[in-house]
Amino acid sequence: MDNIVDALNNAYQEFVAAAASVLEAKESASGQKMTTTDAALENFKQRWELFKVACDQAEEFVESVKQRIGSECLVDEATGSVVGKPGQAASTSTGLPPISAVRLEQMSKAVRWLVIELQHGSGTAGGSSHPHPPAPFDARFSEDSAQ
Repeated sequence: MDNIVDALNNAYQEFVAAAASVLEAKESASGQKMTTTDAALENFKQRWELFKVACDQAEEFVESVKQRIGSECLVDEATGSVVGKPGQAASTSTGLPPISAVRLEQMSKAVRWLVIELQHGSGTAGGSSHPHPPAPFDARFSEDSAQ
């Protein structure tokens, strides 16, 4: 994480320095277009692109951490392995029976495939042929057999 923060900070500092260089070059040119101004503008454009890339990488990292934390919390909640904090009841007091981590992963994969199919526009009402079969369901769970 430190590497991503450092890369983002460095890209930002270089972007700001490039912007300052453009302003200095324009000021020294006294309204005339010079090669130094063109070079400063080109450098500014490159630094802007590099800064955007660094921002995208940082955003991807944050999203992946959010997903990982969310998945871990979901698994902990579903499997009943969450230990209550002092002064709080454990998650098993919600009245929902815990499910196995394997079962949760199966459901997660099935949902993921459905989302992918919907994003690609292949989700039709008439039982389309699926390029990827859904995750196998566990017959022990009644909600799976009622399809």
